[in-house]
Amino acid sequence: MKNRKIKLILMLSAVLLLLFTSLNVYTSYAKMKKTVEEAITNQTLEAAKSIAISINIEAYKQFLKNPVRNEYYWEIRSYLNDVREKLSALNVYTLEIDNPKVSRAMIVGEPEEIKKSFPIGEVCTVPEAQVKKAYEGNTYVTGVIEDPIYGTYVSVGVPIKDEVGKIIGYIGIDIGANTINDIKSKVLENNILLFVFNGVVIFVVIISFWFLQRWYQREVMKEVGYTEDTYQTEIKSLITSVSSLRHDFTNHIQVLHGFLQLEEVDLAKNYLSSLSKEVQAIQSLKFNIDHPGLSVLLQTKKLAAQNHQIEMGFTISCNSFDNLKTTDLIKILSNLIDNAIDAAKELPEGERKISISCNADDKKYVFKITNTGPVIIENESIFKQGYTTKKAEQGKVRGQGLFIVKEIVSKYKGKISIKSTNEIETTAIVEIPRSK
Repeated sequence: MKNRKIKLILMLSAVLLLLFTSLNVYTSYAKMKKTVEEAITNQTLEAAKSIAISINIEAYKQFLKNPVRNEYYWEIRSYLNDVREKLSALNVYTLEIDNPKVSRAMIVGEPEEIKKSFPIGEVCTVPEAQVKKAYEGNTYVTGVIEDPIYGTYVSVGVPIKDEVGKIIGYIGIDIGANTINDIKSKVLENNILLFVFNGVVIFVVIISFWFLQRWYQREVMKEVGYTEDTYQTEIKSLITSVSSLRHDFTNHIQVLHGFLQLEEVDLAKNYLSSLSKEVQAIQSLKFNIDHPGLSVLLQTKKLAAQNHQIEMGFTISCNSFDNLKTTDLIKILSNLIDNAIDAAKELPEGERKISISCNADDKKYVFKITNTGPVIIENESIFKQGYTTKKAEQGKVRGQGLFIVKEIVSKYKGKISIKSTNEIETTAIVEIPRSK
């Protein structure tokens, strides 16, 4: 269930990333188109302002006094046509705006050979909103105008002022939609690599998420395998210890039953007295430990030690040891304690002792396991995989414990040392820094 949730989260993250990245590409595309349109209209506005300043104001004023196709009309028309050709505009013309609703085209820049030209004073297609702005003395920019006669275009307008600053008309410029689209296409073509790059980034990110998901699943399965192996080993050890104790107590009960049948009450009492310590030791073990996994491990090892008549003592700090993964903590202590039990078993029963210390301060964790048993000379070989000083046993792999411990300790940038302090006592110390 947990793995399915993690997989679902990773898949959802990938989908969201794809969605947001695609949205980003689309937004960039739309923004680029809008930027191109704004750049074209702003450039056209600047051109209109230049025309309004450069136009022959006196000739235009004379035309307005008598708006017919006279010499002033042809002079202005020729000038506007010349500008239109240079700008590659659809139309360049002058406007009369004497009310806030309707504008009228006065002179439209066209070649002289065109006989059927725009009539003077024809109602223009500039929308009312822009006409109102012009009537108030402002420049204007329209949206896309759909005209059944003149086509699709965008229009801009700026006021024409006389020498005293009075508005006497407007310069209007129409930019065809085809021209705008051609410019936008060129800009988009020039930026096609950007969109391709964004697409590649999306693809790489999705593939990375896929590989990350597969890697994470493998790591989870590997960790689950390690955890199962560790706890199965401990459970088997616990079952073996309980079975052994059950077998021993069956024998004890049979002996007591025999004494009582022979009516040897004093012998039975003495035998019970000798068993009292062992009975107390087998009582339910309880440790005041904040870490549940550590508590279970130590109880299991305590029972295993009792099964081999090993005296085992504990000194445990009130700490959760939460800077270490539970599986890593269990593997470190389990392997070291198992080595200590194996070593202690080689001594006579009265000399078998193990003490376990798990302490923590602000800077580090210190785990110390001391046992009686054969002397160990510390060297690099004892941490190598497969190295062992124990006798070979059929079906049992030796030389893995200290290698595993060394690998885990190194992962946490800690250190491990094993020293024999006297003829029959050996101490293993693990120090692991507490990461911030």
